[in-house]
Amino acid sequence: MRRSPHRVPGLLLALLALAAQAPAQQRPALWPLPSSVQMFPQLLNIAPDKFLIVHGPNSTADPSCSLLQEAFRRPTVFGEHYEFTISKSSITDTPRFPHRGILIDTSRHYLPMKIILKTLDAMAFNKFNVLHWHIVDDQSFPYQSTTFPELSNKGSYSLSHVYTPSDVRKVLEYARFRGIRVIPEFDTPGHTESWGKGKEASNPNIQNFMEKKGFGNDFTRLESFYMKKILDIITSLKKRSIVWEEVFNDNVELQPGTVVEVWKGRDYLQKLKEVTSSGFPAILSAPWYLDIISYGQDWRGYYMVDPLKFDGGCGKVPWDDLEMKLNSLPLNHVNAGSELEKQLVIGGEACLWGEYVDGTNFIPRLWPRASAVGERLWSPENVTDLRDAYNRLAAHRCRMVSGGIKHSHRTIQHSQAALNFQVGPAVLLST
Repeated sequence: MRRSPHRVPGLLLALLALAAQAPAQQRPALWPLPSSVQMFPQLLNIAPDKFLIVHGPNSTADPSCSLLQEAFRRPTVFGEHYEFTISKSSITDTPRFPHRGILIDTSRHYLPMKIILKTLDAMAFNKFNVLHWHIVDDQSFPYQSTTFPELSNKGSYSLSHVYTPSDVRKVLEYARFRGIRVIPEFDTPGHTESWGKGKEASNPNIQNFMEKKGFGNDFTRLESFYMKKILDIITSLKKRSIVWEEVFNDNVELQPGTVVEVWKGRDYLQKLKEVTSSGFPAILSAPWYLDIISYGQDWRGYYMVDPLKFDGGCGKVPWDDLEMKLNSLPLNHVNAGSELEKQLVIGGEACLWGEYVDGTNFIPRLWPRASAVGERLWSPENVTDLRDAYNRLAAHRCRMVSGGIKHSHRTIQHSQAALNFQVGPAVLLST
């Protein structure tokens, strides 16, 4: 067996990643500024004598190293050494959407730290760049606040099921070196039973406040007042807010630039148009609720979603009958969206809520189903061939397993043919 001149030992790749990221380590912040979503083309030149990795400013090198891994051919074993062979290549790549997120829910079931970190590894494999951490909810309050420690002392499932400030810093730093931003969510004003049991309607202080404000018994006005107050505080801190679509639907006065996450109902394309035509950026998650119990190859439904198909097309959520959806489902026709409106759709998120998952089954439930969402958010609009996607996804699943991400094969119908499938430089996320 002859060694190729283009071999890259795994240790060398790790050192390349660390060297490329060294300038970022000198920053005092946990995330390189600016923190707003951005996109930059990536360029990789791979030759026997050099590696050239080109990034936009203020970015970590890990996304390019992830792309480099996708260019690997079969690993070769020399004695005790595990090495990869790479063909000479030049790859230019850029995502279709800047916001490519995964939502995790650590309230309904506590997720151990090792599961969260492994999720970040898998996200880097699939070019997701945002971890939406739904950290607290009705069921539990696992976030350990130094200002209000009683919230987790009394609101967590147990004192061992909490995320300490050290845990949170570890997640932020681990994510940063994989090119991933962490967006925490403290659900409010609803979903706060873990904060303390009580009903606002029976609280005399709230009743007196509503009377002074002239709200009468209209709790919708009270909620709108509360939301505007919260959003104004966030704006004063020079931060941008992301709100669920109910806030938009309730006509709360939103600051310019507030991002609206569309998650409700079947007509999500119509809602995207309403949000963007009002001048607000939008994130789509409605068709990508991975916690919905389904059967067979449900990844195909996730794959066929197009967030920018305002001029008609499939606006139904993908857990309806799949064959009907792909072949003969009546289309939801909405008014064609302008180019400016479509530019305001900044991306989407695959959401795995925690009703049915915990540390024992979270990873296999999320992957490789979320990989189909990753391709849709990264690859060009015209990359929609299901057969081609199946072949690439089957091979990509094996690579993730080899990388230590032990996940499900049920939805891919894993076969020996998929194992032997020969792939090009861009394995999963087409350019």
